[in-house]
Amino acid sequence: MLARFFIRVFESVRTKEQALNIHEVARRARVSTATVSRAINRVRTASPKLPQRVWSAIEELGYYPNTQAQALVSGRSRIFGLIVSELTNPFFPEIVQVFETIAVRHHCEILLTSTRNDPEQMESSVRRMIERQVEGVAVMTFGMEEALLEDLKLRQVPLVFVDVGPRCPGVSNLRIDYLSGIRRAVQHQATLRHERIAFITGPHTLKSATARMQAFLKSKS
Repeated sequence: MLARFFIRVFESVRTKEQALNIHEVARRARVSTATVSRAINRVRTASPKLPQRVWSAIEELGYYPNTQAQALVSGRSRIFGLIVSELTNPFFPEIVQVFETIAVRHHCEILLTSTRNDPEQMESSVRRMIERQVEGVAVMTFGMEEALLEDLKLRQVPLVFVDVGPRCPGVSNLRIDYLSGIRRAVQHQATLRHERIAFITGPHTLKSATARMQAFLKSKS
């Protein structure tokens, strides 16, 4: 029932948006639709007064330009992808919030997907990134980087990995100092006079989990 309610609301909003289009803006500003398009896409015109009239009309009508149409004109989607393993993991919400805050500040959008550590879901995530023509992707899957890399790299999409990405052109890595962090955690337990310290690393198939385990073993020595 709730899903049907949202669908009806979205359809109603879509109908109103279709009625308020670039032609209405052109009519209100007393210019051509081509002039409206140039103004929206920040293309210089012969008369500086024309863009002012267009933006005044846009403000009066409460019109929001179609970003997809702008992307076709400019050749830039201004969309950046963020692929995470699992949205319910407490590690990710704060990171997603920071990504969104920075994106909004730079007039960009974030396309967020999660793989849920499932290869088919991962493939779907990559396909969505390619279909939306993202300008770059931050990959925080901690273990599926090889499969993700090939499809995106073929399309020359810049990639940023956390700690586990390969060293090659177009790929950046944010390295994590596991040894320093885990050593501090072990030292803290030692100051509390704990002698038997357990460590939960995660699946051994993940490179990050293996790196954490190695850091823990070194911290004990």
